[in-house]
Amino acid sequence: MDQFLQHGLNALMLGGTYALLGIGLTLIFGIMRVVNFTHGELYAFGAYMMYMLVMLAGANFFLSLALAVVLGVALGASLEFTLLRKLRGADIDTTMLVMIGAWIALQNAEQLAWTGVAKSIDSPFPAAPLVIGPVSVLWNRVFVFVVALALIAATYALIHHTRLGKAMRATFQDRDTAALMGIQIGTIHTATFALGSGLAAAAGALLGPVFVAYPTMGDLAALKAFAIVILGGLGNIAGATAGGFILALAEELGAGYISSGYRDAMGFVLIILILAFRPTGLFAQKERIG
Repeated sequence: MDQFLQHGLNALMLGGTYALLGIGLTLIFGIMRVVNFTHGELYAFGAYMMYMLVMLAGANFFLSLALAVVLGVALGASLEFTLLRKLRGADIDTTMLVMIGAWIALQNAEQLAWTGVAKSIDSPFPAAPLVIGPVSVLWNRVFVFVVALALIAATYALIHHTRLGKAMRATFQDRDTAALMGIQIGTIHTATFALGSGLAAAAGALLGPVFVAYPTMGDLAALKAFAIVILGGLGNIAGATAGGFILALAEELGAGYISSGYRDAMGFVLIILILAFRPTGLFAQKERIG
């Protein structure tokens, strides 16, 4: 039982960042109908910005985290403005090819800038773990969990309680009618891509100090983000959040009770089983962003 509780706690700590990845991707795909292959590279970008700010510039850790998220938002807005805005109305194949090209370009730029050597990032938290009865957890993971939950709550509030969020939901439901009602679709697309990119960068900035930063770290993160969207259902923020925690739990239990080598595979096995019985995902609802 103690071992099970420990795995459950580990999954809880990791699930928040998985949820950030899934929420960002489901927003972009749901509203813009764009398969964002750069999502994993934006995750890696957040980790590398933490390395640059903390390890090279010597900036405060918490300030660096905020700046990394802001820079991720800025990069996402730039990608949408320079690449996707000109392709609005193009067929999905063309858009996918452009995004694949952007993914390859970003990954190679990271390798050119930072080399292929993994970079570690110092954190201000004590090395001694927090012990709660029979389980323990590192303080930096507690911080990651708390910040991830705060970002999830802030995203949910933005979508449901702001004019921008209402415009995003209207665009998701009927783009043409939303445009006729005066909503600037181009602005909504830029804001959506920037928000999704910022959430991916936040996940990378949070997990970079926990693990290490390396150029191809975004590849597996992108696959997991797509898996979370499949689990949670397209356009469902609550579903993406739950999907992130479910995927983290499946990985932890698979690594603990089968083999650590199967950690990443267990999540995808779970997806296959779920889709066999519920092809639209666990929490899919018709025409929903929220």
